[in-house]
Amino acid sequence: MHSHDSPTQGDPNPDRAVGDWPGEFSYCPMCSHPLKSRLVGSKPRPSCESCGFVHFRNPGVGAAVVLWDECGRLLLVRRGPHATRSGLWSIPAGFVDYGEDVRSGAARELLEETGLVATIGDPAWVATNTHDPAKITVGIWFTGELVGGTLAAGDDADDVGWFDLNELPPLAFDTDKAYIASLGR
Repeated sequence: MHSHDSPTQGDPNPDRAVGDWPGEFSYCPMCSHPLKSRLVGSKPRPSCESCGFVHFRNPGVGAAVVLWDECGRLLLVRRGPHATRSGLWSIPAGFVDYGEDVRSGAARELLEETGLVATIGDPAWVATNTHDPAKITVGIWFTGELVGGTLAAGDDADDVGWFDLNELPPLAFDTDKAYIASLGR
């Protein structure tokens, strides 16, 4: 398995305080009092002086499935009009739901975006996705083996296709680019 850390692009201080990240809590979700930054575990954390709540903002988890056809082409989806980075292409992926097994989430996202069913194998790549500072994720790219389905774009993808690595369309995410570059093909 390969690992790649993608630093927060353009951010000289990834340990920002209360309210500095887009979407950061400003008020306590428990008692509605304003949150203030205080050091907790050596990092500034949004904290409530009234009830003691401390917000540990954690990244979401994304799961992708890497599929190859019999000609050695990679499966990609074009991001639809309401998706992040609309019009660009990516390896089929999406958020893992709370309580969902990560491999089940990968299989679900693959089916939703491509109409295909695959056996989900080992992790092939792990990276931090920082393309949307409001929704930082840890992405896990799994190998997959096609077992069924009918190729058809769906969910937040508006096109799907198999691509030779030497003829890739414009890619949406630096983490997909880094994974593909790591293949050395």
